[in-house]
Amino acid sequence: KIENPTSRQVTYSKRRLGIMKKAEELTVLCDAQLSLIIFSGSGKLADFCSPSTDVKDIFERYQKVTGIDIWDAQHQRMQNTLKNLRETNGNLQKEIRQRKGENLEGLSFKELRGLEQKLEESMKIVRQRKYHVIATQTDTYRKKLRSSRQIYTALTHELKLEKESQLCSLVAEDLSGIYSSLNLNGKSAAPEWAKCAESSS
Repeated sequence: KIENPTSRQVTYSKRRLGIMKKAEELTVLCDAQLSLIIFSGSGKLADFCSPSTDVKDIFERYQKVTGIDIWDAQHQRMQNTLKNLRETNGNLQKEIRQRKGENLEGLSFKELRGLEQKLEESMKIVRQRKYHVIATQTDTYRKKLRSSRQIYTALTHELKLEKESQLCSLVAEDLSGIYSSLNLNGKSAAPEWAKCAESSS
């Protein structure tokens, strides 16, 4: 066997072309009817069939000469596969019913103990998954609560500043009015900040 993949592929390509040429020569020179099917190491198909026949006819003639029913053998393999699948499905259905607490009458102590262990393992997996979901949801709720608190604190602080600003404006206006009423000799006794508040009003 050629170990190097590249060299192996090159050799296969050359030999494949050679054997295809030989098959064509047998068909043309010797009037032979043949079918050639080749699969490469990678599974790629290469085939040749004499123009005067087809692959199905070649297989049918082969079966008559050898007495081997190719299709019957394939059918038998398919039947065996189907039988195995049905048995597997039946066993799985039976196990599902037993895990639900059904059809336990015919089980021995050992079988019951084995079923109990399987159920305990399943419960352990379910319980771990449940705790994981709870932890994830709890973390999500905590993050949302933290974000809501931050938003509430920011809004409360902003509202407090706005109220303080409004209160300062009202006080400044009141003081400005008081100082305006106490003008002496036409000159205001109000301080500068009160004058500014008065002029702005």
